[in-house]
Amino acid sequence: MYQHFRTFQGRKLTDQERARVLEFQDSIHYSPRYADDTNEYRHVMLPKAMLKVIPSDYFNSEVGTLRILTEDEWRGLGITQSLGWEHYECHAPEPHILLFKRPLNFEAEMRAAAAAAQQQQQS
Repeated sequence: MYQHFRTFQGRKLTDQERARVLEFQDSIHYSPRYADDTNEYRHVMLPKAMLKVIPSDYFNSEVGTLRILTEDEWRGLGITQSLGWEHYECHAPEPHILLFKRPLNFEAEMRAAAAAAQQQQQS
C-alpha cells in the first residue's frame, strides 16, 4: 500500500520549546465552526500566557501578532484540528486569537476521494 510521507514545513520547536508550549494545550479553546458560501471558519484562542513561551520567530514583529503559521507549526504548538484547516490571519487587537479556514465540504470530498482511490486499487 502506498503511504505518503511529507517533510515538515516551517520551523520545528526544540524539545524544550515544545514542552513549554504543551503545558498550555488543555487550555486552548476552539470556537464552533461558521461558514460563508465557500469556506468554513473557526477561531482558536490560545491562553494569553502561552504567547510568552512561543518562540519570537513565530511572531510578526511589525504588528506583534503571530505570523501565519504552517500546519506543522500550529500543530507543533498543540493546536489539534481535523485535516484541511489553514491558518490565514491573526486578530491584531487580540494576538492570542488565530483564525482558520478550509473549503466547505472538505471532509466529504476527502472521504469521496479516499473511497475512489480504494475502489481503483481493487480494480
